[in-house]
Amino acid sequence: MKSLFLAHGSPMLAVEQNEYSEFLKHTGESLKPDAIVIFTAHWETETVTISSMDDEYETIYDFYGFPDELYQIKYPAKGSIQVADHVGQLLQDKGIPVAYDAERGLDHGSWTMLKHMFPKADVPVVQVSVNPYRPMHEQYAIGEALRSLGAQNILLIGSGVTVHNLRAVKWGQKEAESWAVEFDEWLIEKMSEHDLNSLFEYEGLAPHAKMAVPRAEHFVPLYIALGSGDPEAAPQVVYRSYEFGTLSYLSMQF
Repeated sequence: MKSLFLAHGSPMLAVEQNEYSEFLKHTGESLKPDAIVIFTAHWETETVTISSMDDEYETIYDFYGFPDELYQIKYPAKGSIQVADHVGQLLQDKGIPVAYDAERGLDHGSWTMLKHMFPKADVPVVQVSVNPYRPMHEQYAIGEALRSLGAQNILLIGSGVTVHNLRAVKWGQKEAESWAVEFDEWLIEKMSEHDLNSLFEYEGLAPHAKMAVPRAEHFVPLYIALGSGDPEAAPQVVYRSYEFGTLSYLSMQF
């Protein structure tokens, strides 16, 4: 079970039927995981925090000003204390402190995509927080500690966006801005070359890094997913497009 980094884009993804939602649907249909572990950009904590429950999650509507239909959606996935404990143990075995949360629901960084991938909500989900202030080599190490999950038929997903600067979006623009494309091209090249040193220092090396990543909460799930993947395999671009000129939908498999 290969790891994925998936762009979750706008909350409207949950109700849209487009090329990307079709990609998510077909990706979900091609996978038969026993559980899903998803690192979401919309849950930030200092310590890696793991959802730990067997019950059905509450659906969190962590956004404002969207159509009413979006707030009516329920994604009734259940958690798994057993998988949560296993994830926590793997991290602690590598010296990474963890905490557990038995109450928080699924935020839109998770359910907007999972709704298309696994519409029956019949796969247990364990949601995990991110800390955008950790250096990138530590983000990679979090994923690396969980590398064995794939062999246990557990799907690890990093949910975020590579180019995420809401001040730079061009509403209604269909053509991608060149700087956004150049940033993603650099990432793809360095991942393909397994050039971790450059990736860890992307802020000083990648073109337009400050424009693309003004804040790292949506970016770090990429490094976690990368770390959890097969280091001998070539990363694959599984989907790529741009919305509003700058919002990247680059998605990767590791």
